[in-house]
Amino acid sequence: MTTHLITSLQQKLKQLDARGLRRRRRITESPCAPQVQVDGKTKLAFCSNDYLGLASHPQIIAALREGASRYGAGSGASHLISGHSRAHALLEDRLAEFMAPDIEAVRTLTFCTGYMANLAVLSAMTDRDTDLFCEQLNHASLIDGARLSRASVQVYPHGAVDQLALMLAASRSPGKMVVTDSVFSMDGDLAPLADLLALCEQHDAWLLVDDAHGFGVLGQHGRGALEQAGIRSQRLIYMGTLGKAAGVGGAFIAAHESVIEWLLQRARPYIYSTATPPALAHALLASIDLIDSAEGAQRRTHLGNLISTFRSQLQLQHWHCLLSETPIQPVIIGSNDDTMNAAARLYEQGYWVGAIRPPTVPVGTGRLRITLSASHSRADVTDLVAALNALQA
Repeated sequence: MTTHLITSLQQKLKQLDARGLRRRRRITESPCAPQVQVDGKTKLAFCSNDYLGLASHPQIIAALREGASRYGAGSGASHLISGHSRAHALLEDRLAEFMAPDIEAVRTLTFCTGYMANLAVLSAMTDRDTDLFCEQLNHASLIDGARLSRASVQVYPHGAVDQLALMLAASRSPGKMVVTDSVFSMDGDLAPLADLLALCEQHDAWLLVDDAHGFGVLGQHGRGALEQAGIRSQRLIYMGTLGKAAGVGGAFIAAHESVIEWLLQRARPYIYSTATPPALAHALLASIDLIDSAEGAQRRTHLGNLISTFRSQLQLQHWHCLLSETPIQPVIIGSNDDTMNAAARLYEQGYWVGAIRPPTVPVGTGRLRITLSASHSRADVTDLVAALNALQA
């Protein structure tokens, strides 16, 4: 007999179906790459965040194998008990060395996910005497971290530096923090980081930058949005993820050494989580070396060329592409049903793209979130653009 509790959930799921909002998973049967086996068929994928194409790089695979052989499969405990291995320590040192040009007296701390890293910073670095100033289009992890913090939260309109300046000037709290994505994950545009830092300097505020989609991609050396913006400060708290352009998994916070020591003492998501497998940290050492190498620079150049190809060849009649300068190329369609239908038609033709709907994006702005990778060829991108143009004919 079905209980009322289960019946209620079933009704809510039917409502999601009626609104075109039910999420479903597909099963991949091959490594992350442009050509993937998904649900038993070969598709050309434009939906991963593997921006540099490192997820299946032979050097990283070899390092992961070596790491597992050296350190085993798991860490066995949290970092502060017995789970902090030599691999973790070496990775944090390497990341600090890599980010040193952008943050003064930098030190890093690694986390299992970017979500946990953001929750850690926002819970440990704020209290009831803190005003948080959050960008309207921030990632869900920043939104949830702000909600869970004890701080007073104010949201400023997307990119509205002038409005943020007024809000900061009106604040009487002794603690202030501006919180923003660097690359907005559903639109692909960039936050005005230099302007935001100038405001934080003026009003003695922290600047928390979530660079999940910029690390490895932006900047001459791949250090991300800070390098791209040409900024450096003690008040920067930088979150970079290691499962996107870095191709493996996890995340890190880079900040002044005093900030990192405070997080180590007070960040509950760090203190009370089992450390990631040391083998992943060992693999990430190879990944950071690749990002920082001539090959990394070559991959970023190729990726930039693919972005230019996509933007120059796309000719939409009814839909609208935001034409980002990043690997994220959103095609705005509108309704949920139209978005799902467009994604389904592309899938039938052999192209796998993400169909993004509310609540991830505002109602009426359903979109195809097309992501490019350095592993794509120019022909891959040209073929996808032709299919997109044909859908509008």
